[in-house]
Amino acid sequence: MSRAFMFDLDGTLQDSEVLWVEATEELMAELGHPLPHADALDIVYGRSWTDVYDTLRCRVPGLRLSRGDMETALSVRMKALRSRRDIRVPGSVDLLLRLAAANPVCVVSGSPRADVAEAVAFLGIGARLRFYLGAEDYSPGKPDPACFLAAARRLNVPPPDCVVFEDSRAGVLAAKAAGMACVALARDGAPAQDLSAADLRMRDLAAFRTEMLTR
Repeated sequence: MSRAFMFDLDGTLQDSEVLWVEATEELMAELGHPLPHADALDIVYGRSWTDVYDTLRCRVPGLRLSRGDMETALSVRMKALRSRRDIRVPGSVDLLLRLAAANPVCVVSGSPRADVAEAVAFLGIGARLRFYLGAEDYSPGKPDPACFLAAARRLNVPPPDCVVFEDSRAGVLAAKAAGMACVALARDGAPAQDLSAADLRMRDLAAFRTEMLTR
C-alpha cells in the first residue's frame, strides 16, 4: 500500500495553470514582448516560477524586470483573473481530503510560497496537509525530481512508497524521475499535455482508488 501522497497545485487542485499562462501573455504584451500562445504554454505550464523567469530572460534579452518585480506583476494579474472564476477542481480536492484522513499528504508546487499559501487557504485544505512546498523550497524545478525528493525526505517516506498527482508533462516526468508512482489528471478542456509517462491517467481524480496502482 502507498504510504504518502503528493499533490501538484496549479492545474491539479485548482484550475489556475491557464490563468498563469494568460497573466504571462498579458504582462509580456504590455512590456512590448508579446508571446505566441503556444510559446507561453511551453514556458509556463507545469514549470516552477524560477524556471519560468529564467526562461523568459533567455528568450527575451530586452526584459528588464527583476525576478521579484515580475513575480509581483504576474501575481496581481493572476489574482484579477481568478477573482472572476471559480477555479477549484472539486474531484481533486475531495480526493485530497479523503486520503488525508489516513495518510500523510502534502502539496508540491512550482508557484511562489506566498501564492501556494493563499491557494491552500482558499481551498480549505491547510489543516489536512503535513506541509506544502513552493518554488523557493527546491531547485531546479520540474521536470527535475528535486521537489518530490525533498518532499519525500521531509515526510521520511521512501520514494517508491509515494504517489504523485499531476496534470503536466513536466510534473509527470519529475515524479517518475523521483522513482514515484504518478497519476495524471487529464481533464476535458485542459491544454493538451503528453502524460504518457504516468502510471495512470484519469479525467477526474474523485474516482481514484489506491488499488488502481499496481506495484
